[in-house]
Amino acid sequence: MTESHEAASIELVDVEKRFGAVQVLHGVSFKVYPGEVVGLVGDNGAGKSTTVRIISGALQPDSGEIRVNGKKVRFDSPIVARREGIETVYQDLALAPHLSVKANLFLNREEIRPGLLGRLGFLNERQMDQESVDKLNLLHINIASMDQIIQELSGGQRQAIAVARAASWGSRLVILDEPTAALGVEESRMVLNLIRRVRDSGVPVLLISHTMPHVFDVTDRIIVLRQGRVVAGAVTRECTLEQVIMWITGGQAIHAG
Repeated sequence: MTESHEAASIELVDVEKRFGAVQVLHGVSFKVYPGEVVGLVGDNGAGKSTTVRIISGALQPDSGEIRVNGKKVRFDSPIVARREGIETVYQDLALAPHLSVKANLFLNREEIRPGLLGRLGFLNERQMDQESVDKLNLLHINIASMDQIIQELSGGQRQAIAVARAASWGSRLVILDEPTAALGVEESRMVLNLIRRVRDSGVPVLLISHTMPHVFDVTDRIIVLRQGRVVAGAVTRECTLEQVIMWITGGQAIHAG
């Protein structure tokens, strides 16, 4: 999508970050709107990981602003970011391999039974079962049982569960860090289709990836970081792979929206 009159789900305004004597982000500004997938790309050391860690609350910027739906916010921790509807899926997925699909979907967000049983710590297993089925059905994810153990699933299925969990709780933004990096062709295609379905549900996605064909396949816009600066931003269908590679490596820059 192009520039919108509605408030951005997330906006960075002149964000800067320094580690000691090294400045890693220089006035980074961009927006992500509801119902779009934005690719954040750049070479190693471009500042992508630092940017993601700032949006997710793992780091705080030295200056600049983060805005959610037009309102200035401060994420002092990942917990605060999650409360604002920001969910991040890192490459390691952060799944508990020995727990079930259902337990992972509700990890640290378990539903407690009402009344005395809830006060005694009993979980509402029936409700979590139904909500787990609903969450996966919404994104067309096929899992044999909500009680299936994560370590029994394929790499693509594990990625799907991690994305589904993020989409379930990430009302403002889902950040995906290299979601297809360790997957084969068919599993990558499954995850890309899943990203589209998350977008179509209204939840915007910020996709970080070095796999440029996947970026072009699934994104609406592309933002390019180079040496800690936003050097280009374009509607995906209006640019070419060659242009994006040129921007990544130091060619001509255009204004980012």
